[in-house]
Amino acid sequence: MAKSRIIQLTLASLLLAGISSMGMAANHLDLNTPAGALTAMRKIQCSTTDGDIRTFGWEGNVFSRVPGERDRLLFKVEGMNIRQCGPLAGEESGPGFKMVTREILLYLDPKTGEVLSEWQNPWTDKSVKVIHVTNDPVNQRFSRVGRGGQEFSVPFIVQGNQWWFTSTVPLFYQNPLGGEYQEYIGGTYHATEMFNFFGNVTKLQDPDVVSVPARVGWVRLSGWLPWMEMGDRAGMLYFHTAGRKLDSYDDLSERMRQEITKNYPDYARPPPLNDERRNETSWTFFKKVLDAQ
Repeated sequence: MAKSRIIQLTLASLLLAGISSMGMAANHLDLNTPAGALTAMRKIQCSTTDGDIRTFGWEGNVFSRVPGERDRLLFKVEGMNIRQCGPLAGEESGPGFKMVTREILLYLDPKTGEVLSEWQNPWTDKSVKVIHVTNDPVNQRFSRVGRGGQEFSVPFIVQGNQWWFTSTVPLFYQNPLGGEYQEYIGGTYHATEMFNFFGNVTKLQDPDVVSVPARVGWVRLSGWLPWMEMGDRAGMLYFHTAGRKLDSYDDLSERMRQEITKNYPDYARPPPLNDERRNETSWTFFKKVLDAQ
């Protein structure tokens, strides 16, 4: 009798556990739906709580590629992006969201790690002033229905307890530094940015988790930076970096926090959620520097 009761209790426990797990699965985000993909993207990029500030940090290298030359390590780099998310106009009750951010990329001496103020150009033998990336703002909108009427989706790959996805962004547009004759002589900005995101799928799909840890890889292929004063010399740059969403702003390196305190105090917090300014790029910022001079 006792043995039979134990077996019955065991079967009942297994049945309840199965029902419970089915209920949990039903509540988990479906990454294959627009609503689920949008919610997951918001948890990766920032947080599903409006105004919850999150910070990303990354490090890596910048190499040159010139025909007939070996690639050269020109700089080490360290970057940060501080952000917050909020409702998207017209989709306040839906999963669409707006993300407002500021970002910095510091160019460092490849041997010492020192933040550079000047750089000796090895091709021109000229000393030039280094202009670090300080883009404010770099905002994005994530809507359920995008351009062309396509519903939002993310190419998530799930294997075991891990998720990841890749994103390639080809850039080709009129160079902000060009003049009125660009259509005759050229003058386009041509680059490609490639992102890889990785993380834990259980946390991503858990409806009670508002923000998930995420690791990111970033690669950029582009022409020479404008402050390098390379003109139309043949060649290009490639950036190879990796980083993650930090637990807090204080997890940025001491070097980055000191630079922000000393030179970029606004970057200790993101733009306001109602920020409607046009996005800044390294090229539009450099144009402002030239215009100011």
